[in-house]
Amino acid sequence: MADYRTEHDLLGEREVPADALHGIHTERALENFPLSLRPVNPALIHAYGAVKLACARTNHELGWWDEAKAGAIEQACCEMMEGLLDERIVVDALQGGAGTSTNMNVSEVLANRALQLLGRPLGDSDSISPLGDVNLHQSTNDTYPTALKVAAIRLLRELEREVIALLEAFQAKERQTSGVVKVGRTQLQDAVLMTVGREMSAYAEAFARDRWRIYKCEERLRVVNLGGTAIGTGLAAPRKFIFRAVEHLRDITNLGLARAENLVEATQNADVFVEVSGILKACASNLLKVATDLRLLSSGPDAGFGDLRIPERQAGSSIMPGKVNPVIPEAVSQAALTVMANDQAITMACSLGNLELNQFLPLVADRLLDSLDLLRRACAIFHRLCVVGIEPNEARCREHIEGATATVTALVERIGYHAAQEVALAARAQGRPVRDLVVEQGLLTGEEFDELISPESVNRLGSNGGLRTSDLKPQTPNGTHDT
Repeated sequence: MADYRTEHDLLGEREVPADALHGIHTERALENFPLSLRPVNPALIHAYGAVKLACARTNHELGWWDEAKAGAIEQACCEMMEGLLDERIVVDALQGGAGTSTNMNVSEVLANRALQLLGRPLGDSDSISPLGDVNLHQSTNDTYPTALKVAAIRLLRELEREVIALLEAFQAKERQTSGVVKVGRTQLQDAVLMTVGREMSAYAEAFARDRWRIYKCEERLRVVNLGGTAIGTGLAAPRKFIFRAVEHLRDITNLGLARAENLVEATQNADVFVEVSGILKACASNLLKVATDLRLLSSGPDAGFGDLRIPERQAGSSIMPGKVNPVIPEAVSQAALTVMANDQAITMACSLGNLELNQFLPLVADRLLDSLDLLRRACAIFHRLCVVGIEPNEARCREHIEGATATVTALVERIGYHAAQEVALAARAQGRPVRDLVVEQGLLTGEEFDELISPESVNRLGSNGGLRTSDLKPQTPNGTHDT
């Protein structure tokens, strides 16, 4: 058998590997776009299979093919949906042409796979044509963004599940650590007392907002331009096809998809992807903030904050024996930073579309789906390999409370601001615990001090009263109070 087959396009002839499911258009794309050296995201390939299946079923209903041809094309589309043809989509993730090379690669693979199912030779476009059959009544300009939206919705649902698991892990830590009092910090300086549980609750609430935002993203993506063909006018597509194709896609994907009322607008503009990417950036921002906090709170273990212990995952140094680094928060931080960078690329790409089409959708697809994958994986490892194993270092927390002048803030309501300030200054100057000084000076009994820094008092919202007038410093000569 020959090693190659010869195919034709408008530019001439080209040899294609004899056993390849792709064709001449893909061969030209391989030559033209050795850019990222990354394949098209599998989620986009699977979604493209669903889009092509919806179109094939519509064309079959409208009588364009016989049963055998329709059955073979539809089976090939199903195989692509199931991931069985991923390795056959070989074009680079980044490409010129608004995604035309991806659409061509998909169409050629589906046509040739259908030919295999019918026992026909590969490349027999007279029997099944990539453009005349698989791409019938379609354009890259409506199938590519539709496939991207389907892929994004599916990945958003996976991300939402991981965010829920992460926030629930922090909620569990909130319950487990509600009785551990620690020093809260602002601007990296000692501030006031709080509990580890309250700190965990703040993290959980941040991710609860992320979960809600991600859930609502689907509403932004469910409107598709399938049926609009080249620029949204439906050129070369029967009216019945335009109305039925999205209905089939909705049934195939089990997603609440709807055809855009203004197909021209939906083909021109890509701002919805900027909006979704912004939501992903917000989630990345929370991941980075919380991961950084955990690195600080677990720092040490001997010369750092040391409020928390996080799971030890691997040796941290090739030269420092016994060193263990916070590798999971570090990895999560890098994923978050990448998502933020992706957002900038998506914003620029969507802004640079011209007139009736955005030519940079391959970049948008590559970066948006990458962000979704990264966030999903980051949330998963953060949850499984870090958060569930967090433990408070109660001894270190008590040590901080006893030695920190921040503790005096808890005493202000009982002894007054200025008395508390004097205690804080004395404790710092003498290197003595706050508790010893207030008891020694008769400001509080030991039991009263312990009650004021108990978890119940620290967790109480507000207070039961206010300062007595006698606690205020006397007026200065100019008649004002020093606050």
